[in-house]
Amino acid sequence: MAYKPSHGGRHITVNIDIKLSHLDDVSLICQIQKGSHEAFAALVCRHSNRFYRITYRLVSNKDDAEDIVQEAFLKLWGRPKLWDPNKRAKFTTWFYKVIINQCFDHNKKKKPSDLPEGMEEFVDKNPGQDALLDAHQKQAILERFIRELPERQQLALNLCFYEGLSNNEAAEIVGVKVKALQSLLMRAKTALKDKVERYLYGGLI
Repeated sequence: MAYKPSHGGRHITVNIDIKLSHLDDVSLICQIQKGSHEAFAALVCRHSNRFYRITYRLVSNKDDAEDIVQEAFLKLWGRPKLWDPNKRAKFTTWFYKVIINQCFDHNKKKKPSDLPEGMEEFVDKNPGQDALLDAHQKQAILERFIRELPERQQLALNLCFYEGLSNNEAAEIVGVKVKALQSLLMRAKTALKDKVERYLYGGLI
């Protein structure tokens, strides 16, 4: 069975062994360490969409997101022993960290003026009222402001609210205690509220 990730799959095309798709991540990684292309295909099929989602939210460009996810999976294929199943971290927790680090490295290379996809068509407009914006515009504005937050704040928001991870798992990925994660979330929400209100009623852009 051929598989391409639903977000585009421009680069990774794999054949899925249905039997392997029922194995857990640890078993698949063990098979990958033995050179199993089929196990790698099953792992990509299982997780590529979730990692694409967080990647796209962090880099705001479809092609860049696909490239980053592809690169991360191919690195895993080339060096499958980078993740040690005997350690405490789950595969997904560890791979989130790999993906996130690549996203932040990518963003540091971009010009500060780069805008998320979808913003260009109305970024020069200056609506004075919330009613002037449609749902797409509101979402694009919100995503832009999330990207302007400090890295750990935007990461906490994306993991908890968009990826639906528990505070415990999100805290492990971010590398902080749960209470610190909750503080990051509170500061992020406060900052977002202020940015949105200033944009809507004060003409921030």
